[in-house]
Amino acid sequence: MDAFVKRLKPSSVQESHRILDEPPIKKVKREEVYDSDEDPDNDLSSSSPRLKPLPGVHRREDAASGVDDETPQISEAEGDPPRRTAIESSLPEVKSRKEALEEYESFKASQGDDEITSAASRLDSRKWVKGKTSIYVDAFNLALSTVLDEESHLFDEKEMHIFDQWNKLSYEAQFLYVRLFLRKTATWHRIARLRYHDDIQDTEAAVDELQKIRYLPSGSSTPQHVSESTTPTFDSLAEDQCVFNDNFTFADTSELFITSVEEAVGLLNLDEVKALAKEAKVQGKNKAEIATSICKMSSRQAGLFSVGLRRSSTAGSVDSPDRGTPEADSPGPGLGEDSNRRKHFLDKILAITGPCIRLSLPVFRLFERVHLVFYRSTEWTEKSLTTIILAKISKRNFPKYVVSRSANIFASRAHLLEFETAMRAEYGVDNILEFNGPVTEGGFRKVIETFEEIYPRWKALLKEEQEKEERVYESGEGAYLRRLNPAHSYTRIVHKAAYVFGRLKEHQREHALLTELLDQRLFHLARRGAWYQRKALLEEHYMYALEPDPAHKDTEVQKKHWKRIAATTCETALEDRDCHLIYHYDIQKRLVKLEKQLKIPKRLQHDFGHVRLQKPEEHFVEGIQVKKDDVAGKKGRAVSTKTIWVDETEGGGECSVEAMCLSWYRTQGWKGYHAEGGIIRTLFAYLFFDILFLYIPNVFQTAYQTCPLDLHTDAFYPTRASEINHRLVEIANGGAARLIEEVDRRERENRTCVVGLNWDYELEDLVELASCFDGTALAAVCKVMAQEYGQRGGGIPDLILWRPEPNKEVMFAEVKSANDRLSDTQRLWIHVLTGAGVKVALCNAVAKEVREI
Repeated sequence: MDAFVKRLKPSSVQESHRILDEPPIKKVKREEVYDSDEDPDNDLSSSSPRLKPLPGVHRREDAASGVDDETPQISEAEGDPPRRTAIESSLPEVKSRKEALEEYESFKASQGDDEITSAASRLDSRKWVKGKTSIYVDAFNLALSTVLDEESHLFDEKEMHIFDQWNKLSYEAQFLYVRLFLRKTATWHRIARLRYHDDIQDTEAAVDELQKIRYLPSGSSTPQHVSESTTPTFDSLAEDQCVFNDNFTFADTSELFITSVEEAVGLLNLDEVKALAKEAKVQGKNKAEIATSICKMSSRQAGLFSVGLRRSSTAGSVDSPDRGTPEADSPGPGLGEDSNRRKHFLDKILAITGPCIRLSLPVFRLFERVHLVFYRSTEWTEKSLTTIILAKISKRNFPKYVVSRSANIFASRAHLLEFETAMRAEYGVDNILEFNGPVTEGGFRKVIETFEEIYPRWKALLKEEQEKEERVYESGEGAYLRRLNPAHSYTRIVHKAAYVFGRLKEHQREHALLTELLDQRLFHLARRGAWYQRKALLEEHYMYALEPDPAHKDTEVQKKHWKRIAATTCETALEDRDCHLIYHYDIQKRLVKLEKQLKIPKRLQHDFGHVRLQKPEEHFVEGIQVKKDDVAGKKGRAVSTKTIWVDETEGGGECSVEAMCLSWYRTQGWKGYHAEGGIIRTLFAYLFFDILFLYIPNVFQTAYQTCPLDLHTDAFYPTRASEINHRLVEIANGGAARLIEEVDRRERENRTCVVGLNWDYELEDLVELASCFDGTALAAVCKVMAQEYGQRGGGIPDLILWRPEPNKEVMFAEVKSANDRLSDTQRLWIHVLTGAGVKVALCNAVAKEVREI
């Protein structure tokens, strides 16, 4: 395999990038500096990058127009901020959808009849033929061939036969499968509305090929090439989701699988449901109510849904429009008139929809498993499939690093199956606690049941991983590998269970779990600060009354005993290298309070005066606000809350509130940008350039990455703790300007693609800004970015300002117009900055005049 997947001997929701030919406009107010789609969409410039839709739990549906669902689709311009997957975050920003396809096709070198051998060879030769090759099919097959070349031991004989049958499918059948694969998983699609005419000449033939019954070999289904040494030591919770009998199909047929009115009615649009309701003489206020009435009218017959044979849906189907489809609550099948009426309505609905297709779930899950192995990630989207290819054909320069794709991430099929099972258990817990509204006590009890089931296995895996950390792993490779260990999901379930015990007032069990979570240093290190905070709170307020055999009979003495323990917990947290900086202020505040309550002598109390937070300064900037009466929200959405102002200092044109305030600060002698974190990410990329591309096994899977795969995870900092801490000392000692100049001299000519780095900032400004920063303060900001790059990209104040005279000074300003409030992430950054001694201002824009247009 080519540079996509170079492999060495085994030793293995966050940041997009600004398109480089869109420069930041220094000290100009009508265009703001962005280098990330995660920046809030609050400037007026139409050239600012628009936000992409949020992916689903594991995959998001394809909103392209290939399948005509009645469900309204959210366009990219309207979606919520993205939660990007690891592979997408590590690759450069590329054109999406139609633009990407056009770019891909433009590179084809031949339209002849030469045989196109493989996706990899097409990438090398740049030969694509319309109607015979597709970027989606190429990316899908690249993932499959790579996994089978290197990790075929993870699949059994029947699964290998399915892959062989896949390779024998025609191009059109493969194209249709891949396009449906990128959509909702448990959804039927009307064949008449499959509109891929540019790539599929005969849709019915492609559908028939996918729905054809294929027979599997009758031999053993045991995994290939699995040695005894790779078998898990403890009883595994693995459950194979891809169970095959004697035959399989790539897709299901509606004639065989749609046997209930409840399932069939979900395929109709609102107008069709109304027409059917008119014939049935039923009514309802909306589609769901009308469908309910139709189901009841169809004789309360028990279809597959009501007898427990509902098709299992995967994580991607939680967004399905069919979730609202009602179910009949009948006791069971009937005969005579009821049965005839039920068949009448079912036939009527299927006559309206025509033949439908749905991907076969076992095969679908098998291909999901392939992508999990290929991307080394539990999340992937349509863009994950295409960005690797688009990155390769783009004419860009990438950093130099060692590409390392190890085949030992999943030692055996059993380990892979257990990881899948653990992910599904984690998703089940999330589904209860986060995706279905207010949680009932029954929901909490279900979470506890899941916890009790996985708890023994979690303890066993912790022991295994600790032994590997001490004896097997080298060069920090364990940190990222552990994200693909079942214990990673189990630890998150334990974390959620601790929360549930707290909600159920079972604080003693909650405290015991928090203690166990803190005793391990392998999984979810970024949560340690939160665990310490909660543990100290329980010890201060609850634990004194919960001991079955307290050491002290007097209640007040017992309270003091536990407050001492709470103080010790706070001290331990502040000494813990894995307790992130963002938690220090609250823990320090609690520790000072506890020491006063315990009447510790003043000379023995902790003094955190050197990091005591200063309140942000309040600035008031007067300007002229413009209000437009005829402004309406796009496509029925609410009117934008962004305000428009007049730039009085430079021409009197319209500008955003941030630009107006920036103009005012310039009159006060400040230089600055409206960057909302963009310039901080650029400084971080300059200062940590070599550390970002340090050799760490498994984090550079392709030759086209702009950052390591673990940058947006809690594995980045601990894996490189020594190098990062040395660099922080260097920055604190005033070395930032020199580091920036060295990287700029080496990389600017090539404009190397690096995460967050915008080469259009002028070197002179960056060096001057770095020199105006207090070294310790800049080091503190960089440490927060290193510890939580994925979570702390947003929330940085709107304006970054500096001035070299009369004294070197840096100030951040958060701009707020009327009725604006600080978000939690903004408050956190203000705490970080003020705690590091950086001046922060809350800049209030006040309208001295309002002009209505």
